[in-house]
Amino acid sequence: MNDLKREIKQIIVGALELEDIKPEDIADSEPIFGAGLGLDSIDALELGVALKKKFGVKFSAESADNKKHFASVDALASYISAALEESR
Repeated sequence: MNDLKREIKQIIVGALELEDIKPEDIADSEPIFGAGLGLDSIDALELGVALKKKFGVKFSAESADNKKHFASVDALASYISAALEESR
């Protein structure tokens, strides 16, 4: 799971072009949006597309669970890990 979290952090920094933040600066349990990294809804869309491209996971715009999935790197890693297990 640590490799997955590291990869997610690299995607966050790379896909969103966060110049002042390095992957290792992002805490696993830190909120990604709002008070955490300060990302917004446009960033969420870009991040969702990047994660879909890399891992093949889908996020539905209508899903109430998206807020839970995007809460932190820990939450994203859990969701992606579960989705990858289901697809096997």
